[in-house]
Amino acid sequence: MSTTVTKNPSSPAILEFKSSTFSVPVLVLSGSDVDLIQEQLERKISLAPEFFKNSPVVFDLQLLNKQGLCLDVATLVDILIKFKLLPIGIRGGTSGQVEIANSLHIPVYSIHNNLSQTEPFQQHNKIQTLPEQTGATLNTLINHPVRSGQRIYSAGDLTVAAQVSAGAEILAEGNIHVYGALRGRALAGVQGDINARIFCFDLQADLISIAGNYKISEDLDDNVRNKPVQIYLRENSLIIKDLV
Repeated sequence: MSTTVTKNPSSPAILEFKSSTFSVPVLVLSGSDVDLIQEQLERKISLAPEFFKNSPVVFDLQLLNKQGLCLDVATLVDILIKFKLLPIGIRGGTSGQVEIANSLHIPVYSIHNNLSQTEPFQQHNKIQTLPEQTGATLNTLINHPVRSGQRIYSAGDLTVAAQVSAGAEILAEGNIHVYGALRGRALAGVQGDINARIFCFDLQADLISIAGNYKISEDLDDNVRNKPVQIYLRENSLIIKDLV
């Protein structure tokens, strides 16, 4: 007996595909020494553990392959998962590397795709996450609100001329300036700059961090919440002061 599936054209639509731009860290590899990769990953992640925890990541093998170096994709994926990173794509891979990635259900990204990317793993790359860059220091200016789920990374100072929403993350190697409400997570000096500072007009953050030293929302005193403040590091402790 055959079964007929009846289509009901009056059924309400419950799903939709939409075009979207989102930020994903890109891990650019230029060496194939597995031990060295693990050592440097551990060092980088230790500078901003909350940012990288359970972070999606695309790994880029273009520079590696240009040098004729070999790296087993399955081994690399195991390393990323070991450090609580979530590999979601490969780009710049050979046909063999792509085949292995596909067998692991990891899709291929084109070198020239329109995915908005942050590249915190390679310090000297330009940041490509919707910023306007100023000067040679790769300072980043964001003129619109940072929405929940977005991650913004700057290789210099980061200035947000709007609010940062809950569930968003902003991260800079230098200072962070937020000319609006700072919710979500803000991490400054992520490459170890203990002189970095965070400035905001309205402190409501879930987490603030400078050079790996952090406080979560529960650690913030009521007298600094919802106020314009500056945050800096003194003897490995975060100091939060009113802006005057």
